[in-house]
Amino acid sequence: MSTPTQARTPWRAVLGGSVGNLVEWYDWFVYASFATYFASAFFPKGNPTAQLLNTAGIFAVGFFMRPVGGWLLGRYADRRGRKAALTLTVTLMSGSALLIAVAPTYDSVGYFGAVVLLIARLMQGLSVGGEYAASSTYLTEATPPGRRGFASSFQYVSMTAGQLLGLGLQIVLQRTMSEEALKSYGWRIPFVVGALSAAVIFYLRRRLLETPVYAEEAKGSPAIRHERGTVRELLRHRREAFLVIALTAGGTLAYYTYTTYLTKYLSNTAGLPKSTASLVSFWALLVFALLQPLAGALSDRIGRRPLLIAFGVGGTVATVPLMTALGHASGFWPAFGLMLTGLVVVTGYTSINAVVKAELFPTHVRALGVALPYAISNALFGGTAEYVALWFKKGGVESGYFWYVAACAAMSLVVYVRMRETRDTAMSRRELATEAAPARV
Repeated sequence: MSTPTQARTPWRAVLGGSVGNLVEWYDWFVYASFATYFASAFFPKGNPTAQLLNTAGIFAVGFFMRPVGGWLLGRYADRRGRKAALTLTVTLMSGSALLIAVAPTYDSVGYFGAVVLLIARLMQGLSVGGEYAASSTYLTEATPPGRRGFASSFQYVSMTAGQLLGLGLQIVLQRTMSEEALKSYGWRIPFVVGALSAAVIFYLRRRLLETPVYAEEAKGSPAIRHERGTVRELLRHRREAFLVIALTAGGTLAYYTYTTYLTKYLSNTAGLPKSTASLVSFWALLVFALLQPLAGALSDRIGRRPLLIAFGVGGTVATVPLMTALGHASGFWPAFGLMLTGLVVVTGYTSINAVVKAELFPTHVRALGVALPYAISNALFGGTAEYVALWFKKGGVESGYFWYVAACAAMSLVVYVRMRETRDTAMSRRELATEAAPARV
């Protein structure tokens, strides 16, 4: 059982590990939330749905860069440390945001502007692919047993806060600028804000301390040091790697469905004004962010599997009726209630998925073990969510997407039921010795 000292949450580490994550995901989600305004800037005039499909395709390409980022930056985090990786990822994100902010339009240089947009998205994918692992491992390793579920839940608090900042800025711009001004130059403002914010976070992350768990591992045997962060070593834990892919699939697809895609869905399908759809998403996501630490703390008491199973059941059963009802939402309150219901279900996954994955691997391959399988699953399911949804809509069978999400949740549910509980996993040799100490008395 945890002592009072062990149960203390290291807030400085939690803040340092998550605040950069906030800026990373602000930039990542701003692309999605402002796509309706800049889609026409990079592609020929025509069908608005076709323009959104093009920008959604570039959005998905960023996800397919994430496995590369997961491999390179996960390896970097295992070899050079969590702090070094966190600093590098936020640097890449700052550069990508700046590129989008200054990208030329189709009317000025033709498709060259779309090429710049694509390069920026590839940089974002590289950065976020490593950010998830570095943030997950840092938050988990920097926290004592008995509080890891609670502390690691701030990863999705920060991710959601980043999206909230993006949506909040969108609401302000919608209320202070005309539609024409937003499509002309206003959409560039959030990317300038993202680039400047990332520069500030770079300074903050430079002041972070390395995690004690990694510091202990860094003093290990030369043989282990040589194998740190290698794919060869990861293959020795292939079962855990495949487990990460499978348990991520349904959760990440549901998360992106109820966050990045839903604002467009409320506007394009339900017919709500863009400003109303943005307000619905903002307030629902705010409540969602507040739920994460509560669910994470609950997992520290009852275990990780019960929450994952609750999401799996809810995602399988509730997705189709919820999305169908959202497509007919007539105003703010019905849409808010339905969206929040979906996000409550998704909380069973989001609040603890980072700590579960980190608890599956040993320290010398933990960042790569979290990053690469997660990034692969995200590329296949999360990154394609918006594109697949729009493809179903364009084909006139939008409801097919709802069944697709439900089926992926059902697939992950099977994994949740069969996987082992990870809550009591020792993260270091020191923790193993502490657990064994009572047996020697």
